[in-house]
Amino acid sequence: MLSTDSIGPSLGIDFGTTNSSIAFTCGKGEVELVSFPAGAATTESFRSVLYLEQQRHASRTQIKGFSGPQAIEHYLRAEHKGRLIQSLKSYLTSRTLTGTEVFGRRYTIEDLIARILTDLRLSAERQMGRPVRHATVGRPVRFVGAESVEDDEFAAQRLRQAFVHAGFESVEFELEPIAAAYAYESTLDHDELIVIGDFGGGTSDFSLLHVGPGVRARGRTAKDLLGNSGLGLAGDSFDARIVRKLVSPALGSDSFERSYAQAPDRPASIIPAAPAWIYANLERWHYLSFLKTRNVAEILKSARARAQEPEKIEALINLIEEDLGYQLHQAVQRLKVELSHHESAEFHFRDGSMDLVATVERKEFEGWIAEELQSIERCVDTLLATSNIPAGEVDRVFLTGGTSFVPAVRRIFESRFGAPRVRTGNEFTSVARGLALRAEEVRLGGH
Repeated sequence: MLSTDSIGPSLGIDFGTTNSSIAFTCGKGEVELVSFPAGAATTESFRSVLYLEQQRHASRTQIKGFSGPQAIEHYLRAEHKGRLIQSLKSYLTSRTLTGTEVFGRRYTIEDLIARILTDLRLSAERQMGRPVRHATVGRPVRFVGAESVEDDEFAAQRLRQAFVHAGFESVEFELEPIAAAYAYESTLDHDELIVIGDFGGGTSDFSLLHVGPGVRARGRTAKDLLGNSGLGLAGDSFDARIVRKLVSPALGSDSFERSYAQAPDRPASIIPAAPAWIYANLERWHYLSFLKTRNVAEILKSARARAQEPEKIEALINLIEEDLGYQLHQAVQRLKVELSHHESAEFHFRDGSMDLVATVERKEFEGWIAEELQSIERCVDTLLATSNIPAGEVDRVFLTGGTSFVPAVRRIFESRFGAPRVRTGNEFTSVARGLALRAEEVRLGGH
């Protein structure tokens, strides 16, 4: 537990797969969000990205790192692209992916995450006007890729180590849906039994619990939390389906090698032009930078020479060489946002050798993500079943995170609990707000 000595305001950090945010208490239950510079403006949502580039000064070369909005700005301005690394939180459960080499220097995953966390800490210090060494940090119920409790513990320990590398002396973890519940609870004047749905880039987490002023007044107990459930899919999984259906075919995923058969009765070649694993990595857009290797370049150069549609393989080569994962991700995000508000939308992605335009119907998109939607449904139903609570007894459902905007996701909850009971709010900062409130409660003697 955090002590009540001179550690200043209670701080909550939501280090997310796609975005991060920080909040701290200001007294009397008030919470303030940390703002980050973003061009000529500011933002309360910090992109969880890291950009590394080589800078040459006289006779020496230096590797310079930028994170958040500055990382995106430097990446987009760079004539010769450096290395844009994204969604680092998704790698924490991997025991085989321990790090990567950038410009001849080896970095562990913890090193890379710590670089982002250091900038987050320094931004908080500037706004708060004092050193930051302690924080309550969000974590998912189930980390991406976790198949056991041991996997989750392994990921949490790596995340804790990254915070230590970033200059934090103590870190208390709290489940992200519980943190979102604290944020929602701060708006109540009565007690409720609620379901919290927290949708991140890589995870979807759900909690069922009692909240409200009466719960706080009598003292929170373990019995107030009736259940947790989670799974390692969310917005990134929806993105992957869009890439598979729209982008990968334009980059040769359905293309084959040319047939060199001389005999007229010999069937045409059905050998894929490029390996399937490259397209699998392409679907996980944050993996794109890891495809920028000499080995992959040689594989694709050979594939281009043998392909029936070499121009598609050339477009794939260009996408990887130019490290256009961020631009691809932005195009996918625009489509998802448009489909959340309209029955159809236009997908448009352009790079140096491809100009891809396609109209997508919302129903078509929902068909692409049907498997993911079913997994979310099962997870919610399991939460209710294991908690032995009928849906009709739940007073409110509070959804947070970007994926909560997707109409098909909302329908999962509306069909079970009724549309009037489903609410959303502060979709990108609820967890950070709740973490700060939770930290303050613990500091003042709560449980």
